[in-house]
Amino acid sequence: MRIVAKDQDWGFHQRAELLNGRLAMLGFAIGVVLELATGQGVLQQIGLRALLHHS
Repeated sequence: MRIVAKDQDWGFHQRAELLNGRLAMLGFAIGVVLELATGQGVLQQIGLRALLHHS
């Protein structure tokens, strides 16, 4: 992966990649906390239980 200069429009920008990584970690942490609190996995909570159990 190559970080591009700030004046270029396309590519990996350091600030954007840091923000994306932090938001991904936050989302994962929230998912784990919700799973521990409710006893249901993330897919079950959003109504995608059918993907987990093929009846």
